Amino acid sequence: MAVRVFGCNHIAIEVDDSEKTIEFYTEVFNLKLQEAGEGDVFFALGNHQFLAIFEVQELQSGHKKHCGLMVRDNDQVKEKITTKYGLKTIPGAIILGGRDPRRIDSLATAL
Repeated sequence: MAVRVFGCNHIAIEVDDSEKTIEFYTEVFNLKLQEAGEGDVFFALGNHQFLAIFEVQELQSGHKKHCGLMVRDNDQVKEKITTKYGLKTIPGAIILGGRDPRRIDSLATAL
């Protein structure tokens, strides 16, 4: 019998400031902080899913490093990221990551 994958347990990203990252993900996406300490941060994403964030001294560049979040309340997310954080958006899916894990490359269409 073949193994069947039924989901993703976690996504891990690196940041250079875990405190700012906690503020961003709780303010913009209302994620529930599961655990934090010594630069390691864990947010609940859904049933048995989480976002793991690790603080590092120096971020490594790489345009392929990112995570994608699906949201239903695009207008609220767009308002927060453009007004409070001064970020710009383009059509597509929300992609966070790269050199600045708070960067928003694009904003998703509501499901």
